[in-house]
Amino acid sequence: MVAERVEQVRLGVRAGARPDDDVEAHSLRIRARADRCHRDSLGAGEDDAERCDAPEDVLRRPEPGRRAVPLVRLRLGRRRHVEKAHGPEFRVLAPVHAPVRILRLPPALLGVAAVVFLLVGSLVSGQFAQQTVSGLASGGIYASLALAIVLIYRATQVINFAQGGMAMFTTYVAWELMQQGYGRWSAYFLAILIAFAGGVLLERTVIRPVENAPAVTTVIVTIGLLVIFNGLAGWIWSAQIRPFRGPFPTRPIHVRGVAFSLEDLGTIAVALAAVTVLWAFFRFTRFGLALRAAASQPAAARLVGIRVGWMLALGWGLAAALGAISGILVAPVVFLQPNMMDAILIYAFAAAVLGGIDSPLGAVAGGLTLGVLLNLLGTYVHAVTAELRLPIALALLLVVLLVKPSGLFGRAAVRRV
Repeated sequence: MVAERVEQVRLGVRAGARPDDDVEAHSLRIRARADRCHRDSLGAGEDDAERCDAPEDVLRRPEPGRRAVPLVRLRLGRRRHVEKAHGPEFRVLAPVHAPVRILRLPPALLGVAAVVFLLVGSLVSGQFAQQTVSGLASGGIYASLALAIVLIYRATQVINFAQGGMAMFTTYVAWELMQQGYGRWSAYFLAILIAFAGGVLLERTVIRPVENAPAVTTVIVTIGLLVIFNGLAGWIWSAQIRPFRGPFPTRPIHVRGVAFSLEDLGTIAVALAAVTVLWAFFRFTRFGLALRAAASQPAAARLVGIRVGWMLALGWGLAAALGAISGILVAPVVFLQPNMMDAILIYAFAAAVLGGIDSPLGAVAGGLTLGVLLNLLGTYVHAVTAELRLPIALALLLVVLLVKPSGLFGRAAVRRV
């Protein structure tokens, strides 16, 4: 209370209140007027902006030898502003640079612009069409793993660093089943079921005991799980690089003289089908709605009889199954080895952050965008070699965190302090 009173008196003195004035009422009036003027400066026109040109807009009286500094407004074409504090005496509403304005455009507008660009480029150039399809295939793999990361983050508010290790271990399980005489699709299906059961088991036995611990504790646990999975794979199957038979043939098909790989087309179809099935599960099924309620409002979900603990375990199982799909799709390209998912996990992190770490739709859009972007840069920018693909993904991750931490489809978190 004392601190609040001191702040009120300070505001009153800055606004020019006399000692015999009602300082509390005066300071509250000045604060409300400043907030209203700030909102007007963001969305109003020039006529409305004149309402803030009163003497009270001066933030403080001039000190001896100094001149009072008013609130400065800079009009922009898109009327986007960023507030920067330049010391305790004045504020400036500075313009936003072009890259920042692009990231802050509505996601739907960005999506339409990207689709139009890719369609026009594919119609003009056959090579552009090939690289776009190949990028969508890679992006589908990134999107599957990014979606798994987002599912666990929405449920526990923790990044699962073991997601890549879980996917790699499940891919080894699928390879072992094929070595034992199972057919390809039977082995894939059984491996995905084993991944689902393993994800549920991990949540109940390893994650649940530390669910009330600080977030850093859970992060350390997931990093430990990553090391364990890598070590187990090397111990059981050795670190030898092995070929993995993928679900689709590698022969090309020709469309109007342009060759497309059946493997790429099949990868895109499987990734989109997995995302569609998951969306339908969350949107139309009883368990899906219960899982969404348990992840967003666990206390309210308990009040209506939802078993939140088992719903979170179900989320871990679904994330593990999605990771298994991404591992099976990428193994024919990078070959089977204990560290095969490390780089894919970084791409998935970048895709999740680009789309919004709390947005499943953003994870899918971010994965597809990242895959196409890296492919087109590697084809048309000669300085971007295969060794620079990972640094570019990390640079994109850094830029998004600095410019728009919530991502393209995410929502900024607002907390009362």
